[in-house]
Amino acid sequence: MKIAIIGSGNVGGALATRWAAKGHHIFIGAQSKDFKGKDLLENSNTTVHSVAEAVEMADVILIATPATATIDVARSLGKTDGKVIIDAMNIVMGRGPAGYNSSSAAILDHTATRDVVKCFNTTGFNNMRNPRYGDVALDMFMAGDSEKAKAVAHQLALDAGFEACYDVGGSDKFELMEQFAWFWINLAMFQGQGREIGFKLMKR
Repeated sequence: MKIAIIGSGNVGGALATRWAAKGHHIFIGAQSKDFKGKDLLENSNTTVHSVAEAVEMADVILIATPATATIDVARSLGKTDGKVIIDAMNIVMGRGPAGYNSSSAAILDHTATRDVVKCFNTTGFNNMRNPRYGDVALDMFMAGDSEKAKAVAHQLALDAGFEACYDVGGSDKFELMEQFAWFWINLAMFQGQGREIGFKLMKR
C-alpha cells in the first residue's frame, strides 16, 4: 500500500517502521525539514514530503498527531476524496478538537472522504514497535462506518504484527475506542503497571 504518515513521532514512527519492513511505501508528511523520525528514512521504502504531497501520493493516510491539532491537520491534507484515513489519536483529559468528543468525528467533518476508521489508538507506541509477548501477539481494535477503511486497517494491523484486529462497531463507537485508550493509559501510567502491558481477546 501507499501510506502517508502525518505525525512521525512515537506512534507514527513505530508504524512506519513496521509497515516499511513489510514492503509498504511510506510517505512522511512533514511541515518542515526539522521533523521527528529522520531515522525512518534509512528504509528505502520511506520518503519525506510536504503534507499535501504525501497525501496526494498515498491511498491511505495515518494521522498520529496530538488530538488538539486534529482540525488543522485535517484541513492541511488537501484532496482526500476516495482515500482511507486511519485515526490513531485520542482526546486525553479533555485536550482535543474544540466541540468534539472524538478526533475521528472532527476528521469526518473537515475532510471530503467518508472512509475514516479509528485504529492504532488503544495501546502504547512500545506495543506498536513490538506487539509480541512471549509466544503470543497482542490484538488491535477498530471502529468506523466505512467497511473499506476497516478492511485496510485490519490488514495493516496484521502487517504491524498484531494477532488480530477486532471490529468494535461503527462511527458511534469512536468515543468508546478513546475510552479504551484511556483505560490503557490509566493502568500503565496512573496505576503503576508500566507501559509493557497490552490487551488480548481470549475465546473459549
